[in-house]
Amino acid sequence: MEKTDLRYLKSLSKQYPTVAAAATEIINLQAILSLPKGTEHFITDIHGEYDQFQHVMRNGSGAIKRKIEEEFGNTISAAEKKAIATLIYYPEQKMEQVLKEEENMEDWYKVTLYRLIRMCKSASSKYTRSKVRKALPKDFAYVIEELLTGRPDVSDQEAYYNEIINSVIRTRRATELVIAFCNLIRRLIVDHLHVVGDIFDRGPYPNLVMDTLMTHHSVDIQWGNHDVYWMGAAAGSQACICNVIRISAKYGNLNLLEDSYGINLVPLARFAMNCYDKDPCSCFKLDYREDEYDVRDTLLDEKMHKAVAVMQFKLEGQLIRRHPEFNMVPRLLLDKIDIEKGTVRIEGQEYPLRDTHFPTIDWNDPYALSSEEEEVMERLTLAFINCEKLQRHVRFLFTQGSLYKVHNGNLLYHGCVPMNEDGTFTKVTIYGKEYAGKELYDVLENYARKGYYAIDKKEKQKGQDILWFIWENQNSPVFGKAKMTTFERYFVADKKTHEEPKNPYYHLFENEEIVNRILAEFGLAGEESHIINGHIPVETKRGESPVKCNGKLLIIDGGFSKAYQSKTGIAGYTLIYNSYGLMLAAHEPFESVEKAVREESDIISHMVSVQHVLKRKTVADTDMGKGLKEYIKDLESLLRAYREGVLVEKIHIEENF
Repeated sequence: MEKTDLRYLKSLSKQYPTVAAAATEIINLQAILSLPKGTEHFITDIHGEYDQFQHVMRNGSGAIKRKIEEEFGNTISAAEKKAIATLIYYPEQKMEQVLKEEENMEDWYKVTLYRLIRMCKSASSKYTRSKVRKALPKDFAYVIEELLTGRPDVSDQEAYYNEIINSVIRTRRATELVIAFCNLIRRLIVDHLHVVGDIFDRGPYPNLVMDTLMTHHSVDIQWGNHDVYWMGAAAGSQACICNVIRISAKYGNLNLLEDSYGINLVPLARFAMNCYDKDPCSCFKLDYREDEYDVRDTLLDEKMHKAVAVMQFKLEGQLIRRHPEFNMVPRLLLDKIDIEKGTVRIEGQEYPLRDTHFPTIDWNDPYALSSEEEEVMERLTLAFINCEKLQRHVRFLFTQGSLYKVHNGNLLYHGCVPMNEDGTFTKVTIYGKEYAGKELYDVLENYARKGYYAIDKKEKQKGQDILWFIWENQNSPVFGKAKMTTFERYFVADKKTHEEPKNPYYHLFENEEIVNRILAEFGLAGEESHIINGHIPVETKRGESPVKCNGKLLIIDGGFSKAYQSKTGIAGYTLIYNSYGLMLAAHEPFESVEKAVREESDIISHMVSVQHVLKRKTVADTDMGKGLKEYIKDLESLLRAYREGVLVEKIHIEENF
């Protein structure tokens, strides 16, 4: 036996000091491998739409409704199934309604609890008793475990089982137990959540989405372009900070920064009023929702919108000049403005400007911040860096997130793998070295983490610049367009200048050979491997399908954001991957929790089976299963070492005095 192997086995023997302990763990792990694979839930492009996000999370994209159908079939009515589903989705709100309307609560409690127990038994059947026990709510752990493991069909236990329920009702704890069962059912039906990017922007409540994700029992996140620059802002990148404020202003969401995150925007507001007091800021109109925005703030918000946009263009210009290797010199436009003629030169052609009021620009050095702008940016930077709630959210994005993930045979990412027209991976220079394909993702992620965590100031600055690069560079995997025409959209009327040509990936992904090449680049192969792609709104109403290349590539952004729904025709796709295969869910727009509870309505419009397996998948077929198999081999080596005398069992012998 190798010395390293022996050293490892000695370390393992501390955890399993006897033959019995090692053998018991082997038996336990081998049994776990035969359990059905846990259900994975994929969701993407949430864009701050908290209510719709919550509903999709609570109904598990139809997983709960299917479980109700499997469990009860034709034994109860369709109306009763809808009532159970709504109760499981929104137990607190539904219980309020039931308590007001139901005349015989004791009978209701008994019938409902027996049905919830059946649902919970079914949902927990794919897990070990130990895992279920860990998921039990503390207040009802004993009661729920007894109800789940008891046998009311056996005469010796029938009275005991029924008395538990009767006692819960008599002690007026039945409402709380119903709620606890509903929460547990949701927890057990979906084992793991994947968020494939873009939690932030457009919608008003990304902070609430983040709060929910941070309490989820098992989640990973693939960063989207709208997440990355928030991460950069939290790290202290001033270009990213300006983007966060500008986009929040554009969508009438500045209260997210002020009220939800406690970031003081007063210095910016004062500066904007001083510099742009007489400016109508007509190019900086807001795209707000009338029912969620106070129009009395409009004039000030438009001035802040313009003030921060101008600072953004200056700071981004400094970044582009600092990094010529980013190949973004054509995006330097402030120095192409002829203020006397009122024009700007873009890619060799001159266009009239819609707005020529630039009181803070020094035309001898257009990318330099004025002294007032510098002061505002210093105060904003400190506010972002010292915002405890934002830092907590961003640390969670770093710890639970990445630019891509390979999991159970699926490749998850937001955006695209940068490609050339011939289907080869684009070579991108990052700080003097070329990277392509998977290596590009890895190096960008490495620098992104440095931008937030590095102690060395130079490395931290390089990392912060890469966070901005990931947000809007043409070779960024999560952006994937030739340019971001923010300046043109504000200042140039000619819509030809607004065009943002997409990376060749976005038409090459219709080619199965290309998709297989991407999968192979990330170490995947075979008919059961898939790419799960966010970022690309699927225009369903124009007949576009989210399923590409015989199911090899699945696009699950169908318009969660209300801003996209007129274009897509639906309110988002989500994906369920359980032991029977892959299913896409298409969702209708969500109106309100109150309506969902009152009318017992749901928002799933239809399910599409993408892949149905012939043999039900078990834990042994998953990445976790591979790890367990390796661990079982190690335990078997430990067992042999004990039996061959290479290691001695550590049997505890009690001393008798």
